[in-house]
Amino acid sequence: MVDDNELNRLRDTAVPAPGQGAKARAFEAAMRAYDQENISAVTQGSAGGLRLTERAQKLWSEIMQKKLIATPALAGLVALPIAGYATFHLLREQPPKFGGDEKITETLADKPTTVKPLAKQAPGDQTVTEPVAVASQAKDKKTDADVESRDAGDALVAPAAPTKSESAANGAAAQQDTRGRGVPADAPATVNEPAAGTLQPAPAPTEELALDGTTSAPRNSRVAPMAESKLMAPRPAIAPADQVTAQEENRNRVEDFKTNPVHAALEDPVSTFSIDVDTASYSFVRRSLKEGALPQADTVRVEEMINYFPYDWKGPDSASTPFNSTVSVMPTPWNSHTKLMHVAIKGFDIKPTEQPKANLVFLIDVSGSMDEPDKLPLLKSAFRLLVSKLKADDTISIVTYAGEAGTVLMPTRAAEKDKILNAIDNLQPGGSTAGEAGIKEAYKLAQQSFIKDGVNRVMLATDGDFNVGQSDDDDLKRLIEQERKSGVFLSVFGFGHDNLNDQMMQTIAQNGNGTAAYIDTLAEAEKVLVQDASSTLFPIAKDVKIQVEFNPQKVSEYRLIGYETRALNREDFNNDRVDAGDIGSGHSVTAIYEITPKGSGGEQIDQLRYGQATVNDGGVANADEYAFVKIRYKLPNEDVSKLITTPVTSANEVASFDEASTDQRFSVAVAAFGQKLRDEDATAKFGYDKIMEIATAARGADPFGYRSEFLSLVRLASALGDNR
Repeated sequence: MVDDNELNRLRDTAVPAPGQGAKARAFEAAMRAYDQENISAVTQGSAGGLRLTERAQKLWSEIMQKKLIATPALAGLVALPIAGYATFHLLREQPPKFGGDEKITETLADKPTTVKPLAKQAPGDQTVTEPVAVASQAKDKKTDADVESRDAGDALVAPAAPTKSESAANGAAAQQDTRGRGVPADAPATVNEPAAGTLQPAPAPTEELALDGTTSAPRNSRVAPMAESKLMAPRPAIAPADQVTAQEENRNRVEDFKTNPVHAALEDPVSTFSIDVDTASYSFVRRSLKEGALPQADTVRVEEMINYFPYDWKGPDSASTPFNSTVSVMPTPWNSHTKLMHVAIKGFDIKPTEQPKANLVFLIDVSGSMDEPDKLPLLKSAFRLLVSKLKADDTISIVTYAGEAGTVLMPTRAAEKDKILNAIDNLQPGGSTAGEAGIKEAYKLAQQSFIKDGVNRVMLATDGDFNVGQSDDDDLKRLIEQERKSGVFLSVFGFGHDNLNDQMMQTIAQNGNGTAAYIDTLAEAEKVLVQDASSTLFPIAKDVKIQVEFNPQKVSEYRLIGYETRALNREDFNNDRVDAGDIGSGHSVTAIYEITPKGSGGEQIDQLRYGQATVNDGGVANADEYAFVKIRYKLPNEDVSKLITTPVTSANEVASFDEASTDQRFSVAVAAFGQKLRDEDATAKFGYDKIMEIATAARGADPFGYRSEFLSLVRLASALGDNR
């Protein structure tokens, strides 16, 4: 027996209002019933002179302007002719292919449809959101006759209920599509219900027939099935011409160069080159690999990769001799017939208390091309790190350039840190790139605050995209060469990618007695401008050149690994007017030759028929030497070079590769990796696994994680490339 109190409580309880989902389902059911009863055929519209999507848009616009769809039923009635008209033209562009009595058995279940919700503007500026589609596919296969006999009326039949797995997949897709559109992820997957009083227009036709020309309509709309006629294959959506975005072109400018060849010691026994302490190539390679692509071969300068890492080579005892050289000979891990001659140079490390005063001019590119997160914003953060490293009595100036150059900060003591940092923080990008004007203004400012016996340096930060004034590399080279005679040097720091003028950066850095680095992360900025600040800012020797003469009695062939862009003529070695690289405080430089001992069987060049007799007749002095290494340099404030020589004998040789020092073995691993990335013949059969094995065993002390990061790059390259 029912309790009276319970009955009274039920009687007084208000009937719950119907949910929005129930309203939507009832509305759809009513529309289907209305359409089936009142529509027997679908007419085809015709509006000559316009493209298909333009005609549909024009028709829809006229309908909306005349307010012919005052009721939802009429909205559906109008949408059907548009869809039929679009289907007709699609059939004309891509007619079905028949062959005699050949049957067509494709069904909707075989045709995946792109689903994407659309936000359209309804009359009265009311935002209307079209339903989020739920793709429903027929599970029961129809006979060939059934499929062929389908007409427009079939499109009005409610789609079959989706299976549980389909519903889950479609729900996930709906949630993804509603991100960023103000639709909660847990909203019903079938429809986005209109707000009260909001006009809900008919859905757009499917795929390329959408009224805006870009997006597919929901599959559960009454128009979508008609557009998906069984007689036509699905076509990819085609965006209008004004929405087509061309694939961004890689506009990096990198100098092309050929790998150093093998030389016969008998014919060409002398090798001459300028030292290189730049590190830009390593950072560029790292960025490429972390973005999932093997680097372009010419972006890989092996010597810059080797010299990226700090090594504990033996340095000089006093500043009077600015650096010390160590030469070793060891077996080659990738060729049993050759040996490696490893030349290591270590610069004198100036103590912080002895460092000279610095007069620095930050020359900062603020042109429009710098308006990227990895350009000007990263640049600002990088220079903030450098400011924190300087001493209170150092001087900083800031010059910027875009359409024209301008001075942002006159010479200011580093003690006024807030003033300097505010000037950096207020930099904004915009305009073209008048690099030449900026360089001239920066040198002028450096001269105004020139410090005798100090460090006077322009620090250019740019993506290298000079396009106003002198933009030719040779013109810029001459400009920099002229300015360096004043005692003001120049270093270059590259930022960004896809527009990086690496070739220009290398040119002006090499001729400005400076270094070139590529900064792609804040961690790299910390390495270059904080950890390596002494070697970056304080030179201990300039115009450093190396010349090696090989003894043909001991060495049949040789090749220099890297330094292709630093090659010098033989006569340039003794010419003090020829510019070369600089070494900073505490800096290390490494060069590696692969040599073929005479009689080893690893020769690649045939011997001369008559040359050997000449050598035997005259004899060879110092016949027990592999080679004779000569290093020429100038002190920073001098113009006359000095000479250091080192004979290389069996006393410099180690019996096995494992007997070489940890730093030597790691540098060889980096050299092998660089050659592998350049796809050089020497390391073609030397796999990444072997490189990994050497580098792992020789990782040693790694306080900043540089060597661990190198191992990760080898793994990335192995995954991306051919590890034979």
